[in-house]
Amino acid sequence: MIHGSILVVDDESTQRETLAGVLRQWGHAVATAGDADEALAQLGDRPFDLMLTDLRMPGRSGLALLAESRRLRPDVAVVVVTAYGTVEGAVEAMQQGAVDFVGKPLDLDRLALVIERALKMRRLVHENEVLRRRLAETAVTTRLLGSSAAMAEVLGRAGRAADTDATVLIRGESGTGKELLARSIHDLSPRAAAPFVAVNCAALPEALLESELFGHLRGSFTGAEQERRGRVLQADGGTLFLDEIGDLAAAVQVKLLRFLQEREITPVGGDHAVPVNVRVVAATHRDLRARIGDGAFREDLYFRLNVVELVLPALRERREDIPELAAHFLTRYARRYARPARAFSAEAMALLMTHPYAGNVRELENIVEQTVVMTRGEVVERDDLPSAVLAGRGADGASAAPGADLAATLEAFERRLVQDALAACDGNQSEAARRLGLTESGLRYKLGKWKDR
Repeated sequence: MIHGSILVVDDESTQRETLAGVLRQWGHAVATAGDADEALAQLGDRPFDLMLTDLRMPGRSGLALLAESRRLRPDVAVVVVTAYGTVEGAVEAMQQGAVDFVGKPLDLDRLALVIERALKMRRLVHENEVLRRRLAETAVTTRLLGSSAAMAEVLGRAGRAADTDATVLIRGESGTGKELLARSIHDLSPRAAAPFVAVNCAALPEALLESELFGHLRGSFTGAEQERRGRVLQADGGTLFLDEIGDLAAAVQVKLLRFLQEREITPVGGDHAVPVNVRVVAATHRDLRARIGDGAFREDLYFRLNVVELVLPALRERREDIPELAAHFLTRYARRYARPARAFSAEAMALLMTHPYAGNVRELENIVEQTVVMTRGEVVERDDLPSAVLAGRGADGASAAPGADLAATLEAFERRLVQDALAACDGNQSEAARRLGLTESGLRYKLGKWKDR
């Protein structure tokens, strides 16, 4: 049986509490209300999966409650209770959005069936909405990661692995987008409608990490006042993302290896294994081979994790992605902070293109956010950029690579703008020139200059 949170609405207290008691025995979380106003107040305060309401009540009727609840909480499934012989009311309720009805006196077998069907329908609708949203976001995430040759190779491998259950190990420097890539793999997989659960292995103390991953039973250690479902169980049916796996404590590595081998876990304090259906994606900025040599990481765990290996390049290794990423972040933060900025000047972009980016994409995002906050015009100029960029210093104080060719960088950016404009105008040079602020002859001159290069 599917369990859910149910609001029972009935003006007769005995019937209301009796029904609530039955539903609790079936494993549902139940709240009650004596009239429509009380029910609407509860709907406004907390989410419910289902509302079970009598049609005939003093004050606002069940039909009026149904109409208002559809406006307030359209995602809540509504089942109406009506006396036998009053089919008209039930039909009208169904026409107004109720998912089903049950008659009085209640037939508990039918009630159980109706509730199960209503909760299952609501879950399917929710999962479909989540799937559509995630798939819509996937395109944005992929654009955010970039379209350079280096990224195309990584994304191609990720796409081929996504529709399998193979364990994936993502390597890359901090700030390269390892979690974004993990989420893209999940969103493109058959598990997209199920949970994506992320755990930062470096952020949790060793004493808590085992309980956080595998859960614990009540009383299994000091402070364990109630049972806890671990992150692995929370991800059941979906994807478990283990970030900074290279920092996993040795004792937890043993349990993780057993889970990957057996696909079952034993909570802390428990003596029975629980089977779990989870796809694992791990990530690290560390050299795991070196960690194995130092005795800090198990070689057998490494081979279990490294079924598919994806290596995200540093931003300095794919500078051709910088204009696309910078434009994406500019749009995002201009909207967030209600700023007019909509483009970078060629000189400003040239500085962004030659910046060292020790912090990778995360540093670029921070730079653009700072810039948007301080910019007052529509075009971001050189002097609008943070002082570290103007001085050619990265987040760690490192300077840009000596010999960076400003002219070549500007020309590469200019070609990218022209190519994008032509693509957006389906090759129409007149329209592309207008969008770029060029004359047609000026655009043709540039195209001719680049033709043989």
